[in-house]
Amino acid sequence: MEKKNLVMIGNGMAGVRTIEEILKFSPEAFKITIFGDEPHPNYNRIQLSTVLQGDTVVEDIILNSWEWYKENQIELFTGEAVTQIDPDKKQVISEKGRTVPYDELIIATGSSSFILPVPGADKSGVTGFRDIKDCEIMIKTAKDYKKAAVIGGGLLGLEAARGLLNLGMEVDVIHLMPHLMERQLDAAASKMLKQELESQGMNFLMEKQTAEILGEDRVTGLRFTDGSEIEADLIVMAVGIKPNVQLAKDSGIYVNRGIVVDDYMRTNIQNVYAVGECAEHREIVYGLVAPLYEQGKVLASSVCGMETKPYEGSLVGTGLKVSGVDLFSAGEIEDDPKTKAIKVHNEFDGVYKKILIRDNTIAGIVLYGETKDSSRLFRMMVKKEDVSGMTSVSILESGCCGGGGDSSDVATMANEEIVCGCNGVSKGTIVDAIKTKELTTVDEVGSCTNAGRSCGRCKSLISDILAHTLGDKYDTAAKKTALCGCTDLSRDEVVAEIKEKGLTSIKEVMNVLGWKQEEGCSKCRPALNYYLGMILQEQYLDERDSRLVNEKMHANIQKDGTYSVVPRMYGGVTTAADLKKIAEVAEKYDVPLVKLTGGQRIGLFGVNKEDLPAMWEDLGMPSGYAYGKTLRTVKTCVGAKFCRFGTQDSMGLGIELEKKFERLDTPHKVKMGVSACPRNCAEAGIKDFGVVGIDGGWEIYVAGNGGTDLRAGDLLETVKTKEEVMELIGAFMQYYRETANYLERTSKWVERVGLDHVKGILADENTRKELNERLDKTLEKYNEPWNEAIENKEIQEKYYQKREIPGKPILV
Repeated sequence: MEKKNLVMIGNGMAGVRTIEEILKFSPEAFKITIFGDEPHPNYNRIQLSTVLQGDTVVEDIILNSWEWYKENQIELFTGEAVTQIDPDKKQVISEKGRTVPYDELIIATGSSSFILPVPGADKSGVTGFRDIKDCEIMIKTAKDYKKAAVIGGGLLGLEAARGLLNLGMEVDVIHLMPHLMERQLDAAASKMLKQELESQGMNFLMEKQTAEILGEDRVTGLRFTDGSEIEADLIVMAVGIKPNVQLAKDSGIYVNRGIVVDDYMRTNIQNVYAVGECAEHREIVYGLVAPLYEQGKVLASSVCGMETKPYEGSLVGTGLKVSGVDLFSAGEIEDDPKTKAIKVHNEFDGVYKKILIRDNTIAGIVLYGETKDSSRLFRMMVKKEDVSGMTSVSILESGCCGGGGDSSDVATMANEEIVCGCNGVSKGTIVDAIKTKELTTVDEVGSCTNAGRSCGRCKSLISDILAHTLGDKYDTAAKKTALCGCTDLSRDEVVAEIKEKGLTSIKEVMNVLGWKQEEGCSKCRPALNYYLGMILQEQYLDERDSRLVNEKMHANIQKDGTYSVVPRMYGGVTTAADLKKIAEVAEKYDVPLVKLTGGQRIGLFGVNKEDLPAMWEDLGMPSGYAYGKTLRTVKTCVGAKFCRFGTQDSMGLGIELEKKFERLDTPHKVKMGVSACPRNCAEAGIKDFGVVGIDGGWEIYVAGNGGTDLRAGDLLETVKTKEEVMELIGAFMQYYRETANYLERTSKWVERVGLDHVKGILADENTRKELNERLDKTLEKYNEPWNEAIENKEIQEKYYQKREIPGKPILV
């Protein structure tokens, strides 16, 4: 049978999804031609905000690659707009004069940003936020200019504002209404959202109406109808969308606000259909992807001559994900005399929930800060489930009696529960695909069912469904371990993102990578502080408030609330002068206990917190870091100089090691030992780095642990000179710093990556040299005068010019 000619105008999400459905129903029925006016294959427009925010790149949001079009024998003309439709001859003509006949024509021209018709709107520096080109304009502008104004405090405007902040711009958000996202949020939720976004750096100008865009050829600011003005180098219009209907209108197709279609997406012209943001169905133009995909399924069935239920409109839900802000809204948002509201307003945890009930069914949902039950509640609203027999708690919280499935607990989810709202994919559909198609990854589930291929917020739930469905067959080793509960990213992903995007501070990492908690937690903040320092080396300003409490205090907190102070004694060697200072300080501050530590140092125990700064000042000695994630001690024996069994100078090497590596930040605490002979009096065999003297050289042991999890060190290498010892330990230390997880001891790290792997890395002379060069670069930041680095406030504020030096105590 000869194939029919199917032409589609537009290469966006709704149109290409329709083509995907057609290929499922009738893969051999049509010769398909697609025109797209952008120079790209089909991409995920929902994820444009993540491109702008720096979370991803354009290549990562491509939904259908160039190869997909070739594999499905689709002729694609990109960067080529259709300028004329001739319904009589049943053909389309492009701007390049290309004429293509059709048997069936789909118009999927989408929409454009609505640009306010104010004076100056045509100036350079004014843009919408609708496509890749708009993103590129904003990214390029941010390199040369610093002040941005976003007109519109809706979903798109706030996502644009967050992206511009990440690009280093100052951002004013101008909104005509009294509160943000007024179509999706009530006043209480909007207030919480505004406060959160203000804390992230956005400045809001509410109830302001733009009168004029200032500037000559390029924008310089905005003037409002009340006469006030602001400066701006870039203006982003995010006040709504305008369906692209001019081509249809010029061709005699009936147009109102959008291209008017019936319940099967047919226009008033035979064999011509419309789908997506350009289509108007029952006087509604939809801008969210879920209803557009529903339209696409109905249209695909209609074009293929299959019986299908008519499209009767969609009830839509809206979600926002900006730098850890989670919200969901659907249906009605304002109370009225006929509704009863269930409300939870927890300002302390930043959670707000409101469910509106009318006639014993859910009429509206507003969730802020905690949205895990959005799918369940949305399903109940769509299906008009009777809630008369349920309590308010069971309606709000999943897992309660009568409350249905828990979207965070896949074992109790009903099969009809919607997992992917954008694509309307249920748990049952995903489970069936996993079983019948033998799927094992989230990407495979997406390719098969389309779940997770739009906004992506359901991917973690899909992963849980995979684990629950496959059981022991699920490859748990392939699942990444998130850095902490504030992010879904693993250690390796976070480190890679920091390097790729050039992130330079903890706040920037959390904003750009979408941390769930704005300030992070006690687990991720110290980890990020370490990773940034390890990557940026001397260019990073240590954030003391992000360190563990003992590191911040430069003292170890004891169980009674007092502290222990341990000055540095290199290699366990001291002098009479230092002993005298310690004794005088102990007397002055009435220290309850003075004790020799296991690391060959003198500890002062029972010190009051308020005495710590003055005590360190009186001691005038460097901190021994008995509490830090750094080099603690280098334990030594007296060595060949005094011991009749000693074969090497253990004290000299130990002191040299300690002076080189002191204060160096490491993933966990590091202990060293240097023994002058195999009798091993310094217990070098159970240290992170142990060196044992032998006749004519040294044995180097690594990854030992003398704690509760006792582990003997592994022999790394036997060398002849102390220079070789320093080189190998330096390279080992740096490789550990660069590849270990934060708070992972060398013993666990070596067991994880394998000793042979480490040996293989260090066996290469060039690799050893490069590792030591990076280590030495990091060590340079500890060579600046301590007081100059921490006491001069101007120097501290010059973020990348001087570094704080953690060699002498600073108390916060």
